[in-house]
Amino acid sequence: MNEEIKVGGHISRQFDEELEEIRARVLKMGGLVEAQLDKALHALREDSSEQIVDVEKLDRKVNKLEMLIDEECTQILAKRQPAAGDLRLIIATSKSVRDLERIGDEAERVATMVRHALDNDASNKSFKGLLSLGEHVKELLHATLNTYARMDSRSAVLNMRMDQHIDEEYSRVVVRLVNLMKKDSDNISDALDVMWAARSLERIGDHCINICENVIYLVEGEDVRHTAFDRIKERLG
Repeated sequence: MNEEIKVGGHISRQFDEELEEIRARVLKMGGLVEAQLDKALHALREDSSEQIVDVEKLDRKVNKLEMLIDEECTQILAKRQPAAGDLRLIIATSKSVRDLERIGDEAERVATMVRHALDNDASNKSFKGLLSLGEHVKELLHATLNTYARMDSRSAVLNMRMDQHIDEEYSRVVVRLVNLMKKDSDNISDALDVMWAARSLERIGDHCINICENVIYLVEGEDVRHTAFDRIKERLG
C-alpha cells in the first residue's frame, strides 16, 4: 500500500474541502497541545510559573477544537457514508483527536505539578532529570505531528523507537525520586509532585504512539495495536 495518503480526488469537490478542513483543524489542535507542553517546560526551565495560566487557557481551546472536529467527522459519516480509505481517514482522525485532547490534559497536569513544586520551593534534587525527560517528550510530540501531517508510516515506526527510550528515561527518573525519598523524608512531598509530572510526560509519549498507530492503520490498513515493536519494524521498517 502507498506510504502517503493524499486528501483529494473525489467527485465531490465539497467532500475534498471537508476532509482538508478536518485535517487542518487536527494540525491546529496539535500546534496548541505542543504550545501547552512547551509552556509547561518553560516554567520548569526558567523556575517561573508565569506561563502556566496560558497552559490552562490553551486547554480550553483544545477542548473546543476536539468537539468541533468530532462533530465534523460525525457529519461526514452521516452525509457521505465514506468507504475504504476515506472511512479509515475519519476513524484514524477521530481517534487521534482524542489522543491530542488527552495530551493537552497531561500537559496541564505537568504545569500544575510544576507550579505546586515551585510554590513550595522544591529542592533542585527533586527536579533532576525531569526537564530532560520533558524535552525528549516534546521532540516526540513534534515528530508525531509531522508524521500525521505527512501520513508517513515509516516515521511512525521511528517514533515508536523514540518512545522506548523515553520509557527507559522515565524509569530512571522514578528510581532516582524513590531513592531521594528514602534518603530524605523532608523531600517526599516535592518528589511526589515531580513523580506525577514525570508520569504525565510518559503518558504524553504513549498518546503520541497511539497517533502513530493510527497513521499506520490509515496508510497501511494494518491494526498494529498490542503488537510488539520488533514485529512492527519487521513489517514496515
